[in-house]
Amino acid sequence: MKKWNELAKARMRELGLTQEKLAERLGVTQGGVGHWIRGRNNPPLATIDEILRILGMGRMGVVCDDAVAEPSGVYATPALGAFRYPLSDWEHLAEPVEGAPTVLSDHLADGPCYWLTVEGDAMNSPMGLSVPAGMMVLVDSGRIAEIGALVIARLPGNPVAVFRQLVEEGGQRYLQPLNPTWPKLTWEEGTEVLGVVVQASIRLG
Repeated sequence: MKKWNELAKARMRELGLTQEKLAERLGVTQGGVGHWIRGRNNPPLATIDEILRILGMGRMGVVCDDAVAEPSGVYATPALGAFRYPLSDWEHLAEPVEGAPTVLSDHLADGPCYWLTVEGDAMNSPMGLSVPAGMMVLVDSGRIAEIGALVIARLPGNPVAVFRQLVEEGGQRYLQPLNPTWPKLTWEEGTEVLGVVVQASIRLG
């Protein structure tokens, strides 16, 4: 498995593209590009993605685990336009079991990511946004949870995580279900956001 900078270096030779020209395209210094291409340090994943796009290589499939929570520079074989993230479960969450299957997504991670299968009907709404049981949601543990975001959270003293929408009313935060028949949970001191849901999909077979 080749590192991204080795692939980029070879492609630059093919195109006759200098580090100076690449730096101009990226809007960064030539010295910075030189460090990246030589593998002395790594840019953010978004910058790596832009370099590969400029070189006509598209995106490379990335397995989002501890090795690439911060860019490690190790990329899988090409899977253009998509990244691979592991399918986890509610017991293991951000620590999928070894050998867990991976699912493709076009989401560029801010932190370690994993897929979860929705359970229960707390997020099943009769109108508007609805995420019913059986859907898979992609959780980005590096994304900042803003008001209105769908989050995976854990209340203090409760080991079981919940899937809810983060809302604020009168200065008080709540974890609100999309299903109006379910009660909302008061945000308490020590409540932990484990990740933000950035994508939802459903398997038909």
